[in-house]
Amino acid sequence: MSLFNSFRGWLGRGGAIAETQGTQAGLPGAALTLDTTSMGVDGALQISTVWACIDRRATLVASLPFFAYEQVDGEKVLARKSRLYELLHESPNSRMTPFEFWRAMMMNHDLRGNAYARIDRDGAGEAVALWPMPADQVESEVLQNGSMIYKYRIGNDVAVFSDRNVLHLKNLGNGTTGLSKLEFMRATLDEGAKSQAAASKLFANGGKPSGILMIDKVLDKAQRAAVKKNFEDMAEGGMSRLFVLEAGMKYEQLSLSPVDQQLLETRKLTTELICQWFDVPPVLVHHSNVTAWGSGIEQLIQGFYTTAMRPTLINIEQAVRKRVMTPRQRVTMTVEFSLDALLRGNPKDRAEILAKLLQNAVISIAEARQLEGWPYKEGTDGLNIQSNLVPLAMLGQVKPASGGAGATIAQ
Repeated sequence: MSLFNSFRGWLGRGGAIAETQGTQAGLPGAALTLDTTSMGVDGALQISTVWACIDRRATLVASLPFFAYEQVDGEKVLARKSRLYELLHESPNSRMTPFEFWRAMMMNHDLRGNAYARIDRDGAGEAVALWPMPADQVESEVLQNGSMIYKYRIGNDVAVFSDRNVLHLKNLGNGTTGLSKLEFMRATLDEGAKSQAAASKLFANGGKPSGILMIDKVLDKAQRAAVKKNFEDMAEGGMSRLFVLEAGMKYEQLSLSPVDQQLLETRKLTTELICQWFDVPPVLVHHSNVTAWGSGIEQLIQGFYTTAMRPTLINIEQAVRKRVMTPRQRVTMTVEFSLDALLRGNPKDRAEILAKLLQNAVISIAEARQLEGWPYKEGTDGLNIQSNLVPLAMLGQVKPASGGAGATIAQ
């Protein structure tokens, strides 16, 4: 069967997006490019761009605080004393910090399209621990009644869990299972691995290109072998010796050939393609010969937060609400990542945002101090507003706040 017919047949069956019963695979039904091999997770992570993209995405998600809130009198209040808050923000299990847990989950999510965690519950059904399960050791299966089970293989043992006891994060897919990104990007990874291997051969022997040793007379076979042996150290990149050329010998070092130069361009292109697969701006993996951080790069990073990472965070939040929280908790509680932490790296932007919130009576000084982790100060609970923003009907009731920082509306 031709490649085109094979690809058309794959699409005709629904391929990776087909709804099926039984074991869910998330794999492509056929290879778009022939003669490419699946290198698996271990092989893919040896390509520097893959490692960098996974690390950027995973550490960003893991570094964001994950909070649990309660609805109290119509207001959203941090549920610091709840077990759910402890689970998400302090300790997901006895062995891992939240950073370690979410980084491991994101690594599985981005490489294999699915991330799984076993949920331990108490007698009341509330989650008390989350244990990540490597995606390569988990099989998800749809039963005839539409429910799902998860088979976790560790050593010679197999544990079977209901969907109630597994947190399942799904990447792009049919809604039941995520697609395995490594398998779909197989051709790109294969190209990257081959160009990396070719580059290693090119820069072997101490990193020196080939050279020509020129002699102004004809040598016999024995003399040619002797001369070649004498200069093996030069070919191997020996840098601690002084080479002496005799009898009019001249050594000419060769520059990179057009083929070698094209190889380097291919490696740059492969880096950009891998970044496309993981939706990471190349500048974040130190590509594109960027030597300075400017406003253009800042906009790229902001776009990365908005279009790539925010949807990922929403996916995690909704999965936790659906799988980890009990029906009772979902009525009175919610969970959210705090994106406010992303601004901590830019004090100027953070100060401007807080100033606008204070000046427009959105938050109090006490709340602003709490966001910054500063101690509470007496008399900072009131809301202040600039006098030029006070409604006309209340102009006579406005009195300047102490210190002249704004105006306080008389009650």
